[in-house]
Amino acid sequence: MRTRLLAVLVTLALAVVAAFAVPLLSATADQRTQELVISRSSDVDRFVVLAQQAVDSGDPAALAADAQRYSSLYSESVLVVDAQGTPLVQTGGLTAADPSARTLSDATLRNQPGPQVATITPWSDTPVLFSRPVGTGTRVSGVVLLRASVAAAASDVAAEWGAIAAGALVVAALFVLLAVLLARWMVRPLVELETGVLAVAGGRRAQVPERSGPRELRSLAASVNRMSDAVVESANQQERLVADTSHQLRNPMAALRLRLDSLGTEVENRPAYEAAVAEVERLERILDGLLALATAESTSTRLAARADNEPADLAAVVAERVDAWRLSAEDAGATLLPCAGHTEPLLVRTPEGELAQILDVLLDNAVHHAGRGATITASWESTPSTVTLVVTDDGPGLRPEDLTRATERFWRAGGDGAPRGTGLGLAIAREQTRARGGILDLRAVEPHGLQVRITLPAVAP
Repeated sequence: MRTRLLAVLVTLALAVVAAFAVPLLSATADQRTQELVISRSSDVDRFVVLAQQAVDSGDPAALAADAQRYSSLYSESVLVVDAQGTPLVQTGGLTAADPSARTLSDATLRNQPGPQVATITPWSDTPVLFSRPVGTGTRVSGVVLLRASVAAAASDVAAEWGAIAAGALVVAALFVLLAVLLARWMVRPLVELETGVLAVAGGRRAQVPERSGPRELRSLAASVNRMSDAVVESANQQERLVADTSHQLRNPMAALRLRLDSLGTEVENRPAYEAAVAEVERLERILDGLLALATAESTSTRLAARADNEPADLAAVVAERVDAWRLSAEDAGATLLPCAGHTEPLLVRTPEGELAQILDVLLDNAVHHAGRGATITASWESTPSTVTLVVTDDGPGLRPEDLTRATERFWRAGGDGAPRGTGLGLAIAREQTRARGGILDLRAVEPHGLQVRITLPAVAP
């Protein structure tokens, strides 16, 4: 934006300077040309008077002497011819045999006006011919030609144009400086606002100066700072809520579990007792899942506020977690295939602990929902910028309409009457993946089964 604004302001400033400078240059050249024409026309008129006297007296000596002095003084040529074209005076190199002089003298003898003098510019170098008839309009007895040099006039025009150009450059420089200052005054608050908004998006407190730029931007900066304070305070309250909930709920749950355990030998109604223990265990799992989900949802804020982005080797984590879940898979009647060895690390932008939690959720779902006789595989795919963790089973899978709901909170395959699970596992995995800049994707496998793909940003080894 700053570049575009500067381009517009500088272009406008240069256009204004050019609008004043160009007519001034033209007027200066026209004025100096007019001065030359007036000066040389006066000299020609004087030679016309002398030529008339020479024609009347028949003695051109005085005319020749005056023309010689003029040529010596101004380095310009004077030619006087009679009505028959015979030269009376020739000085400075201009002769009657010169084609341009002969053409102009013939036209002047016929009382035709001479050519218009072109405007003199710094690069003009062609001499100008001035002519006047000697005598009256009906009795022309000769012609006076004066070849005037334009070198001095061109030098004067060049000097004046140089002064005008220097002044225009100074004015243009002032305008450009003013445009730079104006653009900085207008754009700097926008840059600071962008920095502040990025800080808010990253969970940090924005510190946007409120005393620079136009009044509207100062007001917007104050609003961004207030929004930043509210967002940061909300994030802090969320973290405090997670910590307080963990502390306040775990203690009563632990106490309740101890009381139930102590009553285990005294309760006569064993089915009711075992149902109560199962409900307490389910409440504990739900509590753990809710705390994990809240922690996962606040991960993005914590990542922006702290340097908590140590990469992990996905292949190593997959190999370790598959080995840990192999016995559980055998107990459930499923087969968990070992991973192929790897020689180079597959680094992803996710800490090892979180990556292990995500993989545990996927393997837990596969082991307990694929069914007996199912085969489960955990593998990976890599590109220069991403690494994808793939967990696939050939169990019953999910219906197409359930694929989009599987990551919702408390949704469980089989509905609310499902015998196992809290319905939070995939929701937690999704939030943890999203917090690390990744994507969780569920796909159906033909002819039956489910594939879960976790795509995470890769890190160069």
